[in-house]
Amino acid sequence: MADLTPDELNSLRADAWFASLPADLASWLVAQGAVKTLLPGQHLYFRGDPWDGLYAVLTGVLRVASVTEAGKESVLSFLEAPTWFGEIALFDQLPRTHDTAADTAATLLHIGREKLEALLEAQPRYWRFFGRLMALKTRLAFLGLEDLAVLPPEGRLARRLVWMMRTAGGVTRDGRVRLGINQSNLALMLSMSRQTANKVLMTLQSRGIIRVSVGALEVLDEDALADAAGLSESERRLLHSLTGQPSGTRQA
Repeated sequence: MADLTPDELNSLRADAWFASLPADLASWLVAQGAVKTLLPGQHLYFRGDPWDGLYAVLTGVLRVASVTEAGKESVLSFLEAPTWFGEIALFDQLPRTHDTAADTAATLLHIGREKLEALLEAQPRYWRFFGRLMALKTRLAFLGLEDLAVLPPEGRLARRLVWMMRTAGGVTRDGRVRLGINQSNLALMLSMSRQTANKVLMTLQSRGIIRVSVGALEVLDEDALADAAGLSESERRLLHSLTGQPSGTRQA
């Protein structure tokens, strides 16, 4: 069994996808996983590298990006605990699509390729759970592309915070969601200047919706943030599905 701290295990259990898994699959992932640590700036893998398995962020922040031939970096996202990633190649067996490196010191749970393939060969019913993980990422990617095409900075940023709140947010002792991302990285993800991102964040803070601190922000009013993001009814249902608790008690 992977040597996880109680906080790391609780973080995994707070993830909507992991929380939806059958007890035996959730326990298997923890038991078969290996803990991997990265230093700031250290790459986990590069675009074009062969697929080596599935990962979950336990602590820290990872940067997913690509670099053009001219040397310009395009940042796709920043991954925080308890995000699971690396599932695309589980289905198509093709190389990694982006560079992924530690933006801060990070700890990961790694389930190796051979172990996953052996599990799915023996238990094909588990395929659908990994399919759900990829489907969720696809939905959020489409929503992000639509936001980028049609929304002003205020709407794009509020909506990104809403989705991050449910897919990569930690919970403080008083039950509020904390996002460990700085303004520069948030701006990079949304293709806007740091100054514009700061202006939007300060507006949300002045309305009592969030609290901005160095390298992080805290969501004070989740409903108000959803309203500021202008979520449709179908998007609110999707958000609810990311917060729903699974039935039954599981041990992992």
